[in-house]
Amino acid sequence: MATEKSTKARAWAIFDRIVELAAPGGEHSNPWVRDGQGRRYEPDYETLCRLLGVPLSLRANTQSGVPALALDVWLSYELRRAGFGTDQTWPRPKHPRILPASIAKLLEALPKKDAGPLRDRIEGATGVPGFTSSSATILGKNYLKQVDVIITDWATGPELLISTKRMDSSFGKNAPNRIEESYGDVKNLRLRHPMAALGFVFGLSANILQKEPGTAEWLFDLLAKLGQEDDAYHATGLVLMQYSGEASIPDDCDERAEGIPQESGIEPDEGGASVDDREIENILTLLPKVKIRLKETPEALNPGRFLSMMVDRVLGATPVTMHREARRRRAEARQP
Repeated sequence: MATEKSTKARAWAIFDRIVELAAPGGEHSNPWVRDGQGRRYEPDYETLCRLLGVPLSLRANTQSGVPALALDVWLSYELRRAGFGTDQTWPRPKHPRILPASIAKLLEALPKKDAGPLRDRIEGATGVPGFTSSSATILGKNYLKQVDVIITDWATGPELLISTKRMDSSFGKNAPNRIEESYGDVKNLRLRHPMAALGFVFGLSANILQKEPGTAEWLFDLLAKLGQEDDAYHATGLVLMQYSGEASIPDDCDERAEGIPQESGIEPDEGGASVDDREIENILTLLPKVKIRLKETPEALNPGRFLSMMVDRVLGATPVTMHREARRRRAEARQP
């Protein structure tokens, strides 16, 4: 357990540096593009590939949660590119990863002499149990569910809920379980939060195309159908990952361990990480190469289409006086 926490702490530090380099000074590029076929969302795949290289570099196994975490970090980063605020999208690009918007607003409103000690306490290594955490759980119709990427506030309730799963091997063995779990999760969340934009992103090793093409065809079909039913997800996405050379994810467990969420719905934070800058730079220099196989990705599962539908759903379900920056960025789509 100590080794897993250490691996995740190192991964967070590297993830944060990658995101910081992608958005210097917190300035994010506009993902919206307008061409002859209309407006579309253009994801930052270069940053995604770098994030996906981190668990390969650290040899992080699936039980550590780091491989799937790379997807969560990227999706949250993309939502900030779309115009949602740093404190609106979880996981945040800094510790603590989960921070209620009301607390973030309080820190901004307090005088510096009062905000300083409170900020130090909140951003400290141990966090504040019950207020800050490393992951978020949301109550569905019948049970609490850990949600990987989220936009929420007490005034609106959950506005966006994205679940991610990742599979790098044992495709035929694990795929049916992942799909079955996804159906149950979306029904549970949708019945309590019908206005929230619900999405599901599946990270999948491109090895499946050669090793188990029949499983790939079956899985792609079911993933697309998950985003087409009236009472399921509003959109589903597929990240088809190809690793260079001998890079691979150690498969000693087929999913990240969540356990039974506590009644509070908030897990204690693991604390901030102190990782040497030189170590981070060395890892970034030697990151294994990752490629996203977009040509083999069905259009219904294209990550750009997924993100476009998620953002449109959030903006369509809220007044024009809310999420102004996200609306401005969408309206000012750039030329490709």
